Amino acid sequence: MTDLIASVHTPALRSGRALRTYGVARALAELAGGVRIVYVRFGADEPDAAFRAIPGVELHEVVSSRGPARIAAFARARLAGVPPGLARGVSPELARAVERLADPDGRVVADGPTEAASLAGLARRRPVVYNAHNLESAFRHELAERGFGSPRQLRRFERSLLARSSESWMVSEGDVAAAAELRPGARLRLVPNVVDVAAIEPVVADTAARTAVLVANFSYEPNRTALAFLLDEVAPRLWRELPEARLRIVGAGLPGPPSSDPRVEALGFVDDVRDAYRGASAVVVPLLQGGGTPLKLVEALAYGLPVVATGRAAAALGLSDGVECLVADGPEAYAATLARVLREGAPEVAARGRAAAADRYSVEALVRALG
Repeated sequence: MTDLIASVHTPALRSGRALRTYGVARALAELAGGVRIVYVRFGADEPDAAFRAIPGVELHEVVSSRGPARIAAFARARLAGVPPGLARGVSPELARAVERLADPDGRVVADGPTEAASLAGLARRRPVVYNAHNLESAFRHELAERGFGSPRQLRRFERSLLARSSESWMVSEGDVAAAAELRPGARLRLVPNVVDVAAIEPVVADTAARTAVLVANFSYEPNRTALAFLLDEVAPRLWRELPEARLRIVGAGLPGPPSSDPRVEALGFVDDVRDAYRGASAVVVPLLQGGGTPLKLVEALAYGLPVVATGRAAAALGLSDGVECLVADGPEAYAATLARVLREGAPEVAARGRAAAADRYSVEALVRALG
């Protein structure tokens, strides 16, 4: 029996979204001796080495229609109440491929709301699990993104999605509670975001470097907001207290140099994420918006560096100030906390953060959750 994951994204580790997909795929493969990923090419030309290396993985590319057939699929999705930003990705070809390739007794996992909308018809004939990357209606209204409709329309869509799914996998206790309120009676399971902690060798914090690193995909609006908060509000206060402090910005989606200050180093996308953390003193996760749980925070904990996070980011993972990370809100408090960590280090906090990642947010933890 092989479980199947349906995705409208090429399996490649280029975003937090892909990290969640990878963690779920790894766990399902370990439980069943393999996993089948059926995907529409989008975001990358081909699956990357990490996905190809999953034991027992089968990768099946689906070619979606274009032209009039694509327009018709979009129109049908909109009539079914799918928000326009999601309806654009709905693929009848994905649904047909999933029905053809799925084992009768295996799980079919729709890897996000667009995928769940694509498999809505199939969900009437067999169980389909919804792997939620966020509770979309809980935060999309905070963003300037278009394409999700009004808050009421998005709640209606998500409510129907939760109702028809055989089970919905939510990333946090908060999302589980909010989903239960949105659709009483929905079948919900906590399936946290994870990283391959066992494969990550911790780096040694270089306190002398006075360097804090922010790793994110900046095509995602909450990450751009976090970067603006860091550079425009935190950095000037940090430099007044610690002029030699440096900031390293790593990740895809930067439209250009984020700052002209020589103390800001912009690396952009790096092939080996370990290069982002090597030589750093601390990691910053200054999220002010967004849903779900920040996977880059889990990744930072796994690398064994002290993390300074906002309360919103830390709460999503159930982390406590001074235990697994340092928590600060507002530019003054954030700058003061970061300056203290850059001067003094926080090795005990970093060690507890690494232990928390291994215990609660590792592939092994996810295997236990799904077993």
